[in-house]
Amino acid sequence: MVKIITPEKTLHDNESIAKKNRNIINENGIIMINLIGGPGAGKTTLLEKTLRLLNDKFNVAVINGDPYTSYDAEKLAATGVVDVVQINTQNNCCLSAGMVARAIEQLPLEQLDLIIIENVGNILCTVDVDLGENFRLLAVSVTEGMHGPEKYPLAFRNAFAVAITKTDLLPHVNFNLGAYISQLMQLNSNLKIFPVSAEKDEGTEDWSQLIGRMLWKGRRFINVN
Repeated sequence: MVKIITPEKTLHDNESIAKKNRNIINENGIIMINLIGGPGAGKTTLLEKTLRLLNDKFNVAVINGDPYTSYDAEKLAATGVVDVVQINTQNNCCLSAGMVARAIEQLPLEQLDLIIIENVGNILCTVDVDLGENFRLLAVSVTEGMHGPEKYPLAFRNAFAVAITKTDLLPHVNFNLGAYISQLMQLNSNLKIFPVSAEKDEGTEDWSQLIGRMLWKGRRFINVN
């Protein structure tokens, strides 16, 4: 069953609430990841495939952000994760730390290793809002074209890793993968880049292994045994 909450105040005291969120998950030995990307970037499909791989090793919960409906949350719940909370943001274009705080209250923290937030489909306002996450990941699709790094440089500069999705469509779109990766490396030389096709199960195992490594790295950072 998917739990659904709606927002109260959008960005009121966001930074202080984000700090509290981070403290809560750190105290519970949990790593929280914020996955952002534009509408149609393939975030949900990518999560469906990687969650099925992660669930064998980790206890995972998902917080899903969408303006309306619980369609994506129900798909992710079917992967066998411990719990899913749907945040319907209604007229808000991104999640806030306050919304995530209410979602965290609904989760069985004592059972969890990892919380993955699937943010609202937006690559602009999601970039500036700290939710209290330990890591931020970015999904972009080859169908979005070549100009994303120029239009939204902060999204790539602030990301730990990026999944370039829907690579099975490369023969059908005007997209130069090598040139795109070069753009990304110019913006963020430390960025970890994963071309993936969730539909073809290409690159999804590497992507899930990255998240597993992030979990162990993050746990060492917060000194959890």
